Amino acid sequence: MSHDDQTIRVYGSEAARYADVTKDAGKDPVLRLFLDNLAPGSSILDLGCGPGIASGIMAAEGHAVTATDATPEMVALAEAQPGVTARLAKFDDIDEVAAYDAIWANFSLLHAPRADLPRHLAALVTALRPGGLFHIGMKTGTGEHRDTLGRLYTYVTETELAGLLRAAGLHPVETRTGADTGLDGSVAEWVTILARKPADD
Repeated sequence: MSHDDQTIRVYGSEAARYADVTKDAGKDPVLRLFLDNLAPGSSILDLGCGPGIASGIMAAEGHAVTATDATPEMVALAEAQPGVTARLAKFDDIDEVAAYDAIWANFSLLHAPRADLPRHLAALVTALRPGGLFHIGMKTGTGEHRDTLGRLYTYVTETELAGLLRAAGLHPVETRTGADTGLDGSVAEWVTILARKPADD
């Protein structure tokens, strides 16, 4: 199973606090990098959108945003963002073909078991149009474990994540690393990779 019920319950009970913790997402330079690489009026999938703050910023800049999350409380918050279409969906529910110009998977797939990551990435690449833009954020490290709130995390190394993207048919373009304090109060290191799906020959 690619979604952990305990993780979903934590996000449901912590939805308002999580929205407050992430309220400054619009100042994120990684989001700015993603937006600066989009064509005007792009169709974007925000996978695991949380409260939809990034989705709202994308929509405000003229993009068509579909936001998905496995937590009903998060979907409700995202749906309240002007210009955002939000729906309840787990990772395995993404089954579109060439539907999006870009996908924003920002610290969402880190809640999927490591063994499921290749399958999820393959489905996302299928949903992405040729030449499309793909962003992923993950916490770095090794193994899988729960944080103090009970959320399940899969940790990856920068090299491992780049290899997973290449295996799925994506070409990494830019990598950034850093560390932030999460919802559970602990500081975690992270990596983001911006990649592209090759255009049709």
